[in-house]
Amino acid sequence: MIIQVKVPSPGESITEVEVSSWLVKNGDYVHKGQTIAEIDSDKATLEVSAEENGIITLIAKKGERIQVGNILCIINTSQDKKEVIKKHINKIDHEQKESFCKNSKILSPASKKILKENNISVESIQGTGKHGRITKKDCISYLEKNETSFVSDNIDRSITTYRSKKITPLSLLRRKISERLVDAKNKTASLTTFNEVDMSEIFLIRKKYKDIFKKKHGVNLGLMSFFTISCVKALQLYPDINATIRGQEKINFEYYDISIAISGPKGLMVPVIRNAEHLSFRGIEQEINKLSIRVKNGTISIDEMTGGTFTITNGGVFGSMLSTPIINPPQSAILGMHKIMDRPVAINGTTEIRPIMYLALSYDHRIIDGKESVGFLVSIKEFIENPIKFLIGGNEKDIYKKLEL
Repeated sequence: MIIQVKVPSPGESITEVEVSSWLVKNGDYVHKGQTIAEIDSDKATLEVSAEENGIITLIAKKGERIQVGNILCIINTSQDKKEVIKKHINKIDHEQKESFCKNSKILSPASKKILKENNISVESIQGTGKHGRITKKDCISYLEKNETSFVSDNIDRSITTYRSKKITPLSLLRRKISERLVDAKNKTASLTTFNEVDMSEIFLIRKKYKDIFKKKHGVNLGLMSFFTISCVKALQLYPDINATIRGQEKINFEYYDISIAISGPKGLMVPVIRNAEHLSFRGIEQEINKLSIRVKNGTISIDEMTGGTFTITNGGVFGSMLSTPIINPPQSAILGMHKIMDRPVAINGTTEIRPIMYLALSYDHRIIDGKESVGFLVSIKEFIENPIKFLIGGNEKDIYKKLEL
């Protein structure tokens, strides 16, 4: 029985995909449910699994673009696995024997020593002995013929530097990301404003409660939950930053779907934390942890990356001190976090060393004015520098309640 494995649909608007990799070879025996290929759409990478046990025949080639619904491969379910393995072993044995007969060169002990001392490749010498055996005489003859070049080489050795390059076609996903980034630069009036934030209070809270939090909830108490909650509060104060332009209209979202940039094997993905305004520190950290795992193992879906209203990206995890993040269209703004560094700052007339992070807000100046963007960033700074007052509560009891400890 022949089973046709067809290209699945990654989403409603997608009609074409690209075969990014085959995880099996032509003629392999595959098992039902086994992942056999990965396909790239312009939004995500999807895995394709075998529908039945059997021998696979690959139809589409790696790198080939193919329409959704077309045949990707076929699986012949009529052959028994043991029979296939036996044929495969016999084939390998035959190939190895042929290869040995064609390519192996037998060396005598004396010839082996000569070749090693003179750094001569065995492939350079044609053996005249029985069955192509390389003899001592063959080696001496080779040295006599090439004596001039060896002497010259020892006196004035010239070093040749080989400069190579590797050309790899961009995946469909990477090409789409490139198009979106260029489109964002060309179609928005992008501007960036900066500020700095003292992370001391956040550090104190995390140091005191992170172990209890991890034990209770199974995830770390990270920085992203503090920044996500701060962004939601600031977006409520400055609603145009949580908006988009559609044609001649401005649409203000009254919910807060926060996109979080996460680096994965296929590049930067931006999954969405839905209705972040209703989530606690625990809820946000658990959602980020779940999405991070799905990005890193390649199982993130298109739906999980669609529909954000505002983006947070943390270049600091890679060591970035400062950058101007690119807006994630059709959104109108993005917050960039950066590396936390100990810096001297003036505190009540004295100089102290504090852990400082630079923040950057890139925004679409068509609907967001400078006053709003600066006000938004100042609010984030105030919330992060005074987390107990603005994000958690006023005493130990409030902290335990807010962190659900």
